[in-house]
Amino acid sequence: MEALSSYTYIPLPDSEHHRQPPQPRRRPSTTLISTAILSLLLFSSLIVLVCLRQGDYSGNPDNGLPEKQFYKPVSRGVSQGVSEKCNIGLSSSGEDDNIYPWTNAMLTWQRTGFHFQPPKNWMNDPNGPLYHMGWYHLFYQYNPDSAVWGNITWGHTVSKDLVNWYHLPFAMVPDQWYDINGVWTGSATILPDGRIVMLYTGDTNEGVQVQNLAYPANLSDPLLLDWVKYPGNPVMVPPPGILDTDFRDPTTAWAGSDGKWLLAIGSKVNKTGISLVYETTNFTSFELLDGVMHAVPGTGMWECIDFYPISTTESNGLDTSINGPGIKHVLKASLDDDKHDYYALGTYDPSSNKWTPDDPVLDVGIGLRLDYGKKYYASKTFYDQHTQRRLLWGWIGENDSENADILKGWSSVMTVPRNVVFDKETGTNILQWPVKEVEKLRSNGNVYENTLLEPGSLVPLDAGLATQLDIVATFNIGEAAFDAIKEVDVGYNCQTSSGSYDRGVLGPFGLLVLADQSLVEKTAIYFYIAKGVDGIAKTHFCADESRSSTATDVTKSIYGSSIPVLDGENLTMRLLVDHSIVESFGQGGRSVITSRVYPTKAIYGAAKVFLFNNATGINVTANVNLWNMDSAYLDTLPLAQQ
Repeated sequence: MEALSSYTYIPLPDSEHHRQPPQPRRRPSTTLISTAILSLLLFSSLIVLVCLRQGDYSGNPDNGLPEKQFYKPVSRGVSQGVSEKCNIGLSSSGEDDNIYPWTNAMLTWQRTGFHFQPPKNWMNDPNGPLYHMGWYHLFYQYNPDSAVWGNITWGHTVSKDLVNWYHLPFAMVPDQWYDINGVWTGSATILPDGRIVMLYTGDTNEGVQVQNLAYPANLSDPLLLDWVKYPGNPVMVPPPGILDTDFRDPTTAWAGSDGKWLLAIGSKVNKTGISLVYETTNFTSFELLDGVMHAVPGTGMWECIDFYPISTTESNGLDTSINGPGIKHVLKASLDDDKHDYYALGTYDPSSNKWTPDDPVLDVGIGLRLDYGKKYYASKTFYDQHTQRRLLWGWIGENDSENADILKGWSSVMTVPRNVVFDKETGTNILQWPVKEVEKLRSNGNVYENTLLEPGSLVPLDAGLATQLDIVATFNIGEAAFDAIKEVDVGYNCQTSSGSYDRGVLGPFGLLVLADQSLVEKTAIYFYIAKGVDGIAKTHFCADESRSSTATDVTKSIYGSSIPVLDGENLTMRLLVDHSIVESFGQGGRSVITSRVYPTKAIYGAAKVFLFNNATGINVTANVNLWNMDSAYLDTLPLAQQ
């Protein structure tokens, strides 16, 4: 893996303020050209609806858009052997009244301020995150030519602090027979001598999923600008018994006690999701081990497997190769069948290469989810050796129509990076929490102490321009009143409820964000408590998007799950509000819900925040810390090739 070329780059300014970015370099590809032609044809078929001005947006322009014709979304990705990449749920019978008259003001507002996203076009899975010579690197699936899925290339971005990001030239483009139909998801492994190997799935010229090796051309380059594809690719092909389109997304490799390296790849046999394991000494030749590391019947294809150790005694992250006493292993899979990320805690036995869940009821695909939002998917962790953390990214797709995505020119965002640790209090789950670096964006804080919320009450909070917020809230219920209440709502479920309007004795109560003054639009994040005759309470943490927008071409659902609450604990939540995305963390990150919302009224200066208590039988006392959030810097790094 010797260096084949080198680059120099213009040094970054000491200041965090940046100039207007130049366009990144682009390697030519016949696939890119053909896809661009198809994209132009698609664009030419769209004539956008005449915009209707929707309310007062505090002086922001509302420029009209030309009329368009109805466009019915088509399936994307499935025919090429990956999960669905289109919001098919918004398909209609073909009537034009299903298309909302979006305005420029509405669409412009949706772009986030401190979540990573490319300057334009489609993005999906995070790929190969790593830390190298002072820089955090994130690669991602990207379509250079359109706001819809296709022509998948590896985008590349770097950061010093996980908050402010610099766009770099593409790391890899689909230009070889073994990846001409897409440079798909992969993972990075850092070897003990500092070398970096990147294994990724390629879609061949015949539509076969194969695994390929790439590595930096110049390891001494902190920005890792140029990547070399191994001339002997592919290094793994579908084994006997595995279909050509059921073999993808290699994990980070871990070292065995014998010095050999192992990695897992997702697949399925009929409807049983499985994790295959391969062994290597050089990352150019691989041997498939007997059996599977784990399998769960009925879960279907496992995409984007993640496998890593987690300490049960310490709060730091662990290198992927660590094993031994005081360590559990997290096995996570993105389920192609239901488009959600599931994980489980268990024990990995390297001698048999088997992973066993702690609780079979909470096995992969049938138990805990990383995030209970509709669009959280394809997540990936890495070990940050710089700070000894296990960091996690997730891809958040859109809940609107492709029409709207094409109009605004982009689709999808990444979550804020999350720190992952074992929950030592419960012993049954992990905790996810936004990286501490995000807090440097906080400004203009307000504190509300001991705010009484009587049944049916609504309390406005002064949040200023309430479209970029960090909110930490604690809710306390009087013990006497709680103990006096007997069996209530034992069958409660977030998804089947009426959301924040479903009034019960012990809930719901929480926060309304991205709400307009008249509450025609609002997104509710709340707790709801059920209680059995035995006096044991079961708490639910939910997000209600059902009234988040007046738009008709948007998916609006209610999400959530039960959440562990231990004796003596108050109920806590933290919300990161950033225009069209809300990340909600319950009980210190025991449960997380990411929402995509598209208000038409509660935007710009019209966005408000409220505390609410729709419970009928209890008073709730709330304490809230609220900060406005500055925008992160997303810029293109000027480069010069020699």
